Amino acid sequence: MPASHTVEHPAELLAFLFACCPEVKRTKVRQWLKYGSVQVNGRSVTRYNHPLQTGDLVSIRAKGEVHAEGLLPPGMKVLFEDASLIVIEKPENLLSMASATERDKTAYAFLTDYMRRGNPQSPERVWVVHRLDRETSGLMVFAKTEAAKRALQGHWYKAEKRYLAVVEGSPPADHGVLRSHLDESGPFKVYSAPPSERTRHAVTHYRLMKRIATRALIELTPETGRRNQIRVHLADAECPIIGDRKYEARTNPARRLGLHASSLQFKHPLSGELLRFESPLPQDLARLL
Repeated sequence: MPASHTVEHPAELLAFLFACCPEVKRTKVRQWLKYGSVQVNGRSVTRYNHPLQTGDLVSIRAKGEVHAEGLLPPGMKVLFEDASLIVIEKPENLLSMASATERDKTAYAFLTDYMRRGNPQSPERVWVVHRLDRETSGLMVFAKTEAAKRALQGHWYKAEKRYLAVVEGSPPADHGVLRSHLDESGPFKVYSAPPSERTRHAVTHYRLMKRIATRALIELTPETGRRNQIRVHLADAECPIIGDRKYEARTNPARRLGLHASSLQFKHPLSGELLRFESPLPQDLARLL
């Protein structure tokens, strides 16, 4: 998928590309233009001095990209890619990274194959920045260099992450904050417990988006990043996520967990540019509301 940048000040195209992609060799940037890999507002441009206006959208499409996308599983999409990072939409029921029982069918493995264009001898790879539960769909970020991984993880607590959840019933109020201390019991079951040396404080902000007779749509912004935090907090609030039998759900109308990572905002690890990505609620969940 193309890497996209919005023009903030009038400039010539080549100078803008140099400024946006300082980690890329200038000869390669010129090749992007020469071979039609650069688009301005959806149209290919090859002129180095093409004038850009405030608000123009400049996209860079890598050679071989369309073929590479065929290496990804159904439902997995690359939304953004540059020399430092890749942003994807992960489908539900796909591990973020390898587990003791599954090493190959993971977002990490598929994305590595995508980077290598199907060539197992290629040295290209990605680095995991954060995780989503297997059952959760939505936005994920992977780094393309170890330096980018360190920079992203070092400031990940500052990233703004939002989720959409389809729940049974409705929350106690139209908006509020859910707080508890979380403990774990095997296998990977998390629960709220009195504060102790074992527990970790968890905070989730929520906002009611839509309510129908038996279900509701809630937007959630976790202030902390604990395992299964959102799922536990909604179960504690007596509005468990649909399909979440692990945390007290009684119904499974979509035959999947009703949780989707819908929004990510963070600073680019190299340029410092503020990046924001949105992913709409999947149709199999939206049709329930």
